[in-house]
Amino acid sequence: MAKKVLIMGAAGRDFHNFNVYYRGNSDYEVVAFTAFQIPDIAGRRYPASLSGELYPEGIPIFEESEMPRLIKELNVEEVVFAYSDVNFNSVMEKGSLVLACGADFKLLSGEHTMIKSNKPVISVCAVRTGCGKSQTSRKIASLLKEMGQKVVVIRHPMPYGDLEKQTWQRFASIEDMKKHECTIEEMEEYEPHISEGHVVYAGVDYGKILEEAEKEADVILWDGGNNDLSFYKPNIHIVVTDPLRPGHEELYYPGTTNLRTADIVIINKVDSAKAEDIEEVRANIKKLNPNARVIETESPVAIENENGQIKGKKILVVEDGPTLTHGEMGYGAAYVAAKAYEAGEIIDPRPYAVGTIKGVYEKYNHLEWILPAMGYGSKQMNELQETINAIPADVVLIGTPIDLASHITINKPSLRVTYSLKEKTPALKDILSGVLQKV
Repeated sequence: MAKKVLIMGAAGRDFHNFNVYYRGNSDYEVVAFTAFQIPDIAGRRYPASLSGELYPEGIPIFEESEMPRLIKELNVEEVVFAYSDVNFNSVMEKGSLVLACGADFKLLSGEHTMIKSNKPVISVCAVRTGCGKSQTSRKIASLLKEMGQKVVVIRHPMPYGDLEKQTWQRFASIEDMKKHECTIEEMEEYEPHISEGHVVYAGVDYGKILEEAEKEADVILWDGGNNDLSFYKPNIHIVVTDPLRPGHEELYYPGTTNLRTADIVIINKVDSAKAEDIEEVRANIKKLNPNARVIETESPVAIENENGQIKGKKILVVEDGPTLTHGEMGYGAAYVAAKAYEAGEIIDPRPYAVGTIKGVYEKYNHLEWILPAMGYGSKQMNELQETINAIPADVVLIGTPIDLASHITINKPSLRVTYSLKEKTPALKDILSGVLQKV
């Protein structure tokens, strides 16, 4: 008899684990997925076209809150935890619930879920959401291009739409993002790469995605999401840490696994972190992975055409949504810039929030003077726009990776804060060159 399995996820790692480990495996029967964090995933089905011949009707997706009932009614024997950026206590709270319901609780390792490429793979991951992984990926992609390599970026999944249509997607232009009806969350990751001339692949089936990407790539660059493990077996594994949240590198799943397996560890944001916090992160790296090479980097912010528009003014600060929410950061690049440029007042957005944006503040009560740019669908994007336009600010300061003002209509002046990766002592180019010579 096949073992009945339920996979706990958030529309990313869960689907990947199924595709790689369970699809076509007659020893198991995946009876359901549960969904967490991402709106509008529950109530649908993982499509039959992606599920394989053992699942001619696909697989139902439920809210995670229904898990105890599902374990009982579907005779679930094993529950697989398959999403990321979760503190250790939360992981075991969920594990304890599963065990109390009579099922086994399981985590799959990278050895069971990483796909081997026939091209060199450089993976960029992190210990938390918001460490600066995306700017690191962009820096590495640019260095590879300088070295004459055709680099293809494969981005961690964000399949929030039609899963069949999103089986594999290629993005090389802004028009490609429009064609695929990308949400703000997707655009935040794809647009910065595209604007620098990098081709990006993403979707649902990362075996198929790799197959397509290998057709045009000299090098595959895995741009990981949250603090998840790489979906591909890397030739070199680069992991970013954040001294603005010292200690988190040893307390979150699976970020600590990333740190323990890293070849290169980047301590980012050393230009804005306290010296003692940098040293705490360095000590934890040495404790968990003494053989890793450590590189320090800065994350300088810049504002184009500022021209004195911030000093003394009422400022609304808008930051990257995931960094503030499940990344648990209290501020981001735009807040740093508002302080640096001597804003007169930073406005509290909470009284003006509507719909799901209001719900974000209720769920993440550590947020005060920051508006998270949530955009998991057109409805939420409209609510974000309505919230911004209701706030009596002189200027909106936007610290999202995308040019948010080009995707929603803002009724007041806005300035975009950008941030990049700056090595204190340049080393990445030599490291990348060494990796490619060994392949």
